[in-house]
Amino acid sequence: MGSDATGVPTMASSVSREQQTRPHHRSTLRGVTVPTEHGGWGLTSEPVLLGLLVAPSVAGVCLGLAAIVAFLAHTPLRVILVDRHRHRDLDRTVMARLVLGAELAVLAALVTAAALTATAAFWWPAGIAAPLVAVELWFDTRSRSRRLLPELAGTFGIGSVAAMILLAAGHLPSEATAVWLILAARATTSITHVRAQIARLHGRPTSAQLLLATDVAALVIAALAVAVTPGVIAGAVSVAAVVVFQRVTTRTPAPAKVVGIRQSVLGLVVCVATATGLRLA
Repeated sequence: MGSDATGVPTMASSVSREQQTRPHHRSTLRGVTVPTEHGGWGLTSEPVLLGLLVAPSVAGVCLGLAAIVAFLAHTPLRVILVDRHRHRDLDRTVMARLVLGAELAVLAALVTAAALTATAAFWWPAGIAAPLVAVELWFDTRSRSRRLLPELAGTFGIGSVAAMILLAAGHLPSEATAVWLILAARATTSITHVRAQIARLHGRPTSAQLLLATDVAALVIAALAVAVTPGVIAGAVSVAAVVVFQRVTTRTPAPAKVVGIRQSVLGLVVCVATATGLRLA
């Protein structure tokens, strides 16, 4: 057990105990580069996947990669905003600036490549999404990014990537708008249900009225998408199926990993259904 014949602890055992009791510190580089929002990967990849399933193109791939880089850049940007708001300049702040600068350079190159290879203008969804992203960053600055409003605003904003991918490939603005609305409908119901599941896991109260309101809002948004472009009706039906599935499965709390897997599958179903309906229309 790491002691000599007299029962006195050896240096090896002392070092071992010190290592066990020493607090674990996350590396500075990892802290400013690796996103902590595990669900953000799925919410970022869904609009990219949907856009490319409907309208594959070189410009679309560039925009999809740009969306992933933007998601990664959100982590160092948030660090910089928080530290600036708290009037401090730490080692992690310096590292975050370097990482953000490199990621913004890559982002600019990808967007430029998309602009050069696109068959039509694709900028207007970014203009609409900008205020939504600004709302999320305002909450980030004040370390309140886990609230419902910034989560919805950020997800609605990243959904614009699907619309931009369609526009870059020459699709109609109505189709781009409808696809964006389907993604917004899916996010409106799913984010609140996931938050409710996590709250129940930790014994916190949830609002049945909020869940009902967001489910109804999701169905209304999906119906609006169909009104804009009937070709997305399969996507609207899949959103309704998500609402029903969540109502059935969220009656009892599930582990966070299970919730994450379910949401990944549901997001894939919505993307495939929407893309298939549009391509067959």
